[in-house]
Amino acid sequence: MVDPRAGTPAQPQDLVDLDALAAAYYDRTPDPDDPAQQVAFGTSGHRGSSLDGAFNEAHILATTQAIVEYRTQAGIDGPILMGRDTHALSLPAWHSALEVLIGNDVVTLVDAEDGFTPTPAVSHAILRLNGLGAHGQVDGIVVTPSHNPPRDGGFKYNPPHGGPAGSDITGWIQDRANALLRDGLRGVKRATTDETRDRVQSYDFLTHYVNDLGSILDLEAIAGAGIRIGADPLGGASVAYWGRIGEEYGLELTVVNTTVDPQWGFMTLDHDGKIRMDCSSPYAMASLVAQRERFDVATGNDADADRHGIVTPDAGLMNPNHFLAVAIGYLAEHRSWDAAAGVGKTVVSSSMIDRVVADAGRALYEVPVGFKWFVDPLLSGSAVFGGEESAGASFLRKDGTVWTTDKDGLVLALLAAEIAAVTGRSASQHYAGLTARHGDPAYARVDSPATREEKKRLGALAPTAIKATELAGDPITRVLSHAPGNDAAIGGIKVETENAWFAARPSGTEDVYKIYAESFKGPDHLAEVQSAARAVVTEALT
Repeated sequence: MVDPRAGTPAQPQDLVDLDALAAAYYDRTPDPDDPAQQVAFGTSGHRGSSLDGAFNEAHILATTQAIVEYRTQAGIDGPILMGRDTHALSLPAWHSALEVLIGNDVVTLVDAEDGFTPTPAVSHAILRLNGLGAHGQVDGIVVTPSHNPPRDGGFKYNPPHGGPAGSDITGWIQDRANALLRDGLRGVKRATTDETRDRVQSYDFLTHYVNDLGSILDLEAIAGAGIRIGADPLGGASVAYWGRIGEEYGLELTVVNTTVDPQWGFMTLDHDGKIRMDCSSPYAMASLVAQRERFDVATGNDADADRHGIVTPDAGLMNPNHFLAVAIGYLAEHRSWDAAAGVGKTVVSSSMIDRVVADAGRALYEVPVGFKWFVDPLLSGSAVFGGEESAGASFLRKDGTVWTTDKDGLVLALLAAEIAAVTGRSASQHYAGLTARHGDPAYARVDSPATREEKKRLGALAPTAIKATELAGDPITRVLSHAPGNDAAIGGIKVETENAWFAARPSGTEDVYKIYAESFKGPDHLAEVQSAARAVVTEALT
């Protein structure tokens, strides 16, 4: 149910108490025997709030020490890059992590201007430095909870491949960090604040990233066509990047809001009445959508700029799946990449992508949820594009080499401007063309209640557990528990028919399971698919 205040400006009662947040970070000691207060790496690192005992200084000290020890055993001998976003907890966590890194004699590089650092800029820097080959192996940490509410903090690790760490790495780091917590942090080495300040080194993330954008995008076309771009950082780490991009490439680009406020008091409320910097949400993006007629393309990014939101004058905020399909179709036509390379999508992304990829004559690389699955294909060039249904993607440079192995919301936003400049049509107009050719799918995600035991069984379901032979009136053509692209477990089940599908996956944070579903027969049939999905899952779990 949508909160009645969704899409309206935040009020004073919606704002987090910054003093309480900071005090809890330093003063609260987490209970290492309480699962809710342990270090827990999900698909995007460890997240939580200091107010809940889930993101406190002890967590960061232990996790950073664990990363140092992982680097040692993995033979990672180069500098580590440290980035952070604009969340209130990011700065104290960044300071805590630096003290542990310097205390362990790890060469540590921070932003040259002491600025905020988007996740894609860190990924780009890791790959750039490792490509130069003169620094040993370089890796990175980004302090960010992404689009999470202002009360949250986040901490994620990118190894030398530049992308999100795999579960083998994060599992080791998590277990070692929790062991350090249980041992009262006795194994943590820590430098003083003064020593840390004296020994950290700098890296110009902004300049290296911005100056390299011409290798992946046709910025001359954007400038030449006079495309009016409205970029909204949503108070996040991309705030300085958008202005520099406009200046460097002579773009008609307006940064519509340069405010950085750790309470995010300027935001409109998300669907549940909370402040959340979700650039794929029409509620969180309401202020920018209201200005859509001022620009040919308006864009939003989340707090660490790894996600994108695309707003057009004719359609408003585009569904993330719609823009991914348009981006893939456009790039297939306007880039001279290896014809044998595939296109990556997650199992819960729209099947419109499947049809666009087939039209382009490329192979589809379908993987579980999590951008980590696209890292190796992007590095090797065996995939030209990797995208998630949650508005995160990256693709190769024009010469077919890797750009980033983490999601890049800035590049995808600029691609929308390139599409408009080169074709004379907005991304939403391109999507209308795709629906005329392939059909107009209805897509949605809903939640259904589930106990902890039911979620555990759902995550381990085998295709043989599905006894149904049809779904919403259509014969079932395939049941998956592992992704076709890499045979990795999807952590749930996916059921397909010729014109529809659903996927059911347990939530990692709530007592629900998520049902992703799509139908090319329209919204009414989608509702039938969702109802049938609940029945199929219930039968399989009993």
